[in-house]
Amino acid sequence: MTLMEVHYAGLAALSERLGAVGMVRFLQQFEAGYGDYSVERHAWLKPVDVKTLAEQIQAYQQEEAPPAE
Repeated sequence: MTLMEVHYAGLAALSERLGAVGMVRFLQQFEAGYGDYSVERHAWLKPVDVKTLAEQIQAYQQEEAPPAE
């Protein structure tokens, strides 16, 4: 199935299940995004090396670990 066929099949399924008005209401809940998240996230995330990331994960796991009996 091509992307266009998937798109039309999805619209048909929505229309069949929800009716025309319900389909439009459902589709209005979503909007096309903008920008490039993968580029923008570098502006607000500091770079972390693998060793530091592993240490942070281990520290988090120790904080969340249940007490030993």
